[in-house]
Amino acid sequence: MLLPAEAAAATTRIDVVRITAGPERHGDPMTGPVVGHWEGPAVTEMLTAVRKIPTADVTLCGFAPGWGLRAYADPAGPPLYEAAFCYGCDMAWLWGPRVPEPLHRQTFASDSPYALFLRMRMRGAGPS
Repeated sequence: MLLPAEAAAATTRIDVVRITAGPERHGDPMTGPVVGHWEGPAVTEMLTAVRKIPTADVTLCGFAPGWGLRAYADPAGPPLYEAAFCYGCDMAWLWGPRVPEPLHRQTFASDSPYALFLRMRMRGAGPS
């Protein structure tokens, strides 16, 4: 999976969001609680895992993501980028001021070891 290179390099903190609604349109905010966060070596570990997730064919489910990530250079500032993952249709939406349009919608192999690792870590960050 592709991430915006400069923004990923600047990421120092990732918040894990348990999505309870939406986003209905690309770029709309994710609704749900921040259930945990990663800093330090965990940021590098998780960004490496996301980059290694292979692409896949889309299956139709209507895009109903359950988990999302918000990446920050400074936790007191706005997010560099956000990503919402739908494990039903193998689609991820990325948005934010540092995300170029070609990266906005991407497929991912939700059954790949890296995608399963990401989901396990997101679930481990808070209530499932």
